[in-house]
Amino acid sequence: MNLIRLNFLDRIPFSILIIISVSLGLAPFTPEPHLMEKARMLFHGQLSRPIDIFDLFLHGTAPLLLLAKGVRQVFKEKKRGQ
Repeated sequence: MNLIRLNFLDRIPFSILIIISVSLGLAPFTPEPHLMEKARMLFHGQLSRPIDIFDLFLHGTAPLLLLAKGVRQVFKEKKRGQ
């Protein structure tokens, strides 16, 4: 039984997720990408303002979806090969 339904990931093309991940993950390009800045703040325990938490969520969602789709694809290929 599947506890988590991730069928929606199958309908999103890899190319779209890559473009969105790069553009949102690295925006703004200068002086430092928001995703890197917010991750650094998180690891240093400085991520406390609601706008910063929202910013981390906004900029990190697409890369997480891309990672989830990649992992799902690998497991689907392994299952198909058995």
